[in-house]
Amino acid sequence: PTCLVAWELENRGTTCHAQLMGDLNEFSVPVRLFLKAYPWRKIDPIPWARRKRPLSECRLALVSTAAFVLPGQKPFDEPIRGGDFGFREIPCDADIHRLIESHRSESFDHAGIHQDPNLAFPIDRARELAGRGRIGSVNRRHLSFMGTITAPGRLVKQSAPAAARLLVEDAVDVALLVPV
Repeated sequence: PTCLVAWELENRGTTCHAQLMGDLNEFSVPVRLFLKAYPWRKIDPIPWARRKRPLSECRLALVSTAAFVLPGQKPFDEPIRGGDFGFREIPCDADIHRLIESHRSESFDHAGIHQDPNLAFPIDRARELAGRGRIGSVNRRHLSFMGTITAPGRLVKQSAPAAARLLVEDAVDVALLVPV
């Protein structure tokens, strides 16, 4: 299909309608050709863990693929063949407006993330949820990855396990994955 399909959701008698999200024809020819030819991976079974307690008692960490870094942190390395598979730690008290978005993809408009970094790293929303008691707490650190990883082998074998160890070390109950 050449476009992302609009959908409709029935939820407790309320109908929500989504707008048409996009069309492959909106991309440049090189991006369209890449997206059509890329060998998308299917992970089966999908790794999943059930929550052991209510969200109001859970510690939440953000894991974003917006390639955010803080001033002074090593930027993501664009020339790495297959994409920079590392990640950066973002402390929970980081000022969202100091984050530097270094995502290398040309397949989306970066203007929204620059205007409101919470779109790709919703730390302010997480803090609000913790303040209202909807979640137990916000973790002391969060993780930022580069989203354009065309060769994910090193990510899967090296970075993901290292990131998981940090979250386990911090006793994180829920990781909110924010793909970009």
